[in-house]
This record gives sequence, structure tokens and C-alpha cells, in this order.
Amino acid sequence: MIDLSTSYLGLDLKCPLVVGSCGLTNSVKKIREIAEAGAGAVVLKSLFEEQIVAELGHNLESYEAGYPDAVDYIREYTRDATVEKYLDLVSAAKKAVDIPVIASLNCVSANEWTSFATQIEKAGADAIELNISLLPSDPRMSGAEAEKKYTEIIDKVASTVSVPLSLKMSQFSSGLAHLLTHLGWKQNINGFVLFNRYYRPDIDIDKMTITSADIFSNPSEMHESLRWVALLSDRIEKDFVASTGIYDGAALIKQLLAGATAAQIVSALYKNGIPYIGVLLEELKQWMEEKSFSRVDDFRGKLSYSNIENPAVFERTQFMKYYGGVS
Repeated sequence: MIDLSTSYLGLDLKCPLVVGSCGLTNSVKKIREIAEAGAGAVVLKSLFEEQIVAELGHNLESYEAGYPDAVDYIREYTRDATVEKYLDLVSAAKKAVDIPVIASLNCVSANEWTSFATQIEKAGADAIELNISLLPSDPRMSGAEAEKKYTEIIDKVASTVSVPLSLKMSQFSSGLAHLLTHLGWKQNINGFVLFNRYYRPDIDIDKMTITSADIFSNPSEMHESLRWVALLSDRIEKDFVASTGIYDGAALIKQLLAGATAAQIVSALYKNGIPYIGVLLEELKQWMEEKSFSRVDDFRGKLSYSNIENPAVFERTQFMKYYGGVS
């Protein structure tokens, strides 16, 4: 009998496949389909700090008022309306499915709006994923200053809620292992999701305009998180979830062998449909049967940094072994 169950953030999951925050998780109907397809948990579409700011700007531009308190009124109305809509989604999703529902806050600062995490907890969210996207593009800001935002945001949210918190973070850090270790020492973070995927710009050379590159990941992107999950999952006593580029059962198995607690998928569902969840889980089951594993914990982390004969392979950055003789 194959048992795919696992524990993530202290939550019981019936399998290690989590549907990440995306447009598919912004609808109770789709969330119900995701649960019926066999997903272990679902991360709701993010509540974006930038979204609130953008909607506020739009409302201020389209509203004319002759009284001094108009701006404050519009600011409060915009913020409350956006958050209320999100709280309704959390509450409705919890009533619709029997799998963990994880809310997502996309943060760029530790502003007061993060206090809405309390309302999200009250709405019934089983956990909160803090999606902190830090692109080190400001030449006036040091790496230490940028990374300090992680601590500020985590501390701010953790001070207001009791549900588990995970951090979905950027890979942009000159000392990523040190940063994760430091954050791992904090008692108010329960897990890490590696990594968030940024919008990628492109250029249309005919129209000479800025466009968007492919919004979906591709299978080759899986290897970046694979490296870091393997390097850190058995060094830091927190849950690690792999994200980006997971398109088949083999990719899911690799991340689990590297030490991942679970894996998030998004692009694979956009390209193959929600029922594809069942395909990935069936591939995982078949592999476990072939290898005589009855539980996920039987093989999780077997090929992590600390458990392989030559751990340096995960630290290798050059191709010398393969292309050293090429002239």
C-alpha cells in the first residue's frame, strides 16, 4: 500500500504536491477541482501590496471631490474593498475543500497593511505564505539592507498571527545559504519555498517595444531549486518546498530525493489542465512501487547534500568535468 501523505508547516497533506499561487487558485470552483484532482494543499492567489497601491492610484485619478478628507476616504475604501474580497475567497475556499488552504501575501515592504494577516487568519487560512520578491536592482542599496526586509516583514506578520508562516523568496543573494540559515534560526518562520519566479522582460525588435517573455516556466528551471533544496534541506530544520519547472513525476521525485517536503506546481497545470495532478501522482506511485518504497519519508532526502558520497557535486559551478577536453 503506497502512502503519499506528508506534513508541511505542521499541516497534514495527503500528498507532497501543492498547487502554487496563481490565477487558478483565485476561484472557488477551480480550487474545488484542484482538491478533487488530488492536490495535497493549495496556495491562494496572492494579495499583492502593489495591487492595493495601484488600485488606490486609479481610484484617486477617477474620483473628484471637494472636501479635504476625500483622499483618506478613498484610501481606506480601496484597501478595505481589496482585502474584503480576498477574505471572502479564503473563507469560501475553506468551506469548499478538505485540504489545507494557504493564503499568500506578496510583500515588498513591512508597511502597516501586513496587519491584514490577522484578518486572513480569522477568515480560516491554515497558513500564510509570504512571497517576498527582492530584485537587487538599486545600486544605492547594499545586499544586507535589501535582505533585512525579509526579517522586517516576517517579524511584522508573525507578531500578529499564530498560524504557520512560510517564506517564498528570491534566489538573489550573495550569501543565500547564510541568509536562509539566519532566517531558519527564527522561531516565527516554519518553511521555505524556493524560489519565486519573476516577470521577465523581453524586447520586440520589430516594434522596438518592451514585451513580456514566456510567463510559464520550463522544465530546465527545476534544477536551480533542486540544487538549493539538496544543499540546505538537511542543514536547516525547516520545511523546504521546491517551486518552478516541475512538469512530470520524475521532477517531483527528484525534488523529494533532494530533501524537499513538497513541491509546488503552476505552469504544468496551465499547459496540461488541472486533472494533470493525478498523472504526476500516479507516476510517483509507480516509481515508489518499483523501488519498494511504501512511504514518501522512506526516500525523502536520500540524495541530499549530507547523504551522498560526493556532496561537492551540488556546489559545482563549472563544466570542466564534461567539457574540459573541448578545444
